Amino acid sequence: MRHLKYNILLLLSIAVASTAAYGQLPVSDENAEPFVYLARDDGEGKAGEAVSEFGINDVPIHCVVKLGSSESATIKMLLVAVKVNGVRPETKVVSASFTTNEGQNEVNFQGKPQKMWVAGIYRADIYLNGTMIKSIEFPIKGTLVTPVVNSFAPVKPKPKSNVTKKRP
Repeated sequence: MRHLKYNILLLLSIAVASTAAYGQLPVSDENAEPFVYLARDDGEGKAGEAVSEFGINDVPIHCVVKLGSSESATIKMLLVAVKVNGVRPETKVVSASFTTNEGQNEVNFQGKPQKMWVAGIYRADIYLNGTMIKSIEFPIKGTLVTPVVNSFAPVKPKPKSNVTKKRP
């Protein structure tokens, strides 16, 4: 009987200790490096899971910056066309900047063209308070399928009539 009481007290102590551990807030490292990733849209206007390449129809592309500190900071994102047909190399496609309030530690940028992306190699450059912290190069793959229009179609000859006209 004495062992039973001891085992019950031990189990209750473990249960109470584990419940307290789950209820604690995670300890944040204020000196941690920022974590940056690119993501497709989740269908609801938010960033989905991290990916390393996109398709021409992935509109918008999200760039998520998770800061290691909750102090106020200015985050800038430049989306650069590295090797894209018809675009001069190193052309800035999208530029955005955001200053966080104290307590904010995540910024989500969105880049989107008017219709769809042009396939090629792009790069996202991320700056924290004016210093580059991350550069991510990524491909946008796919081809724009356009219907073939033949503007030089042969003119069909008019069918000959079997009726002959009489001359007066």
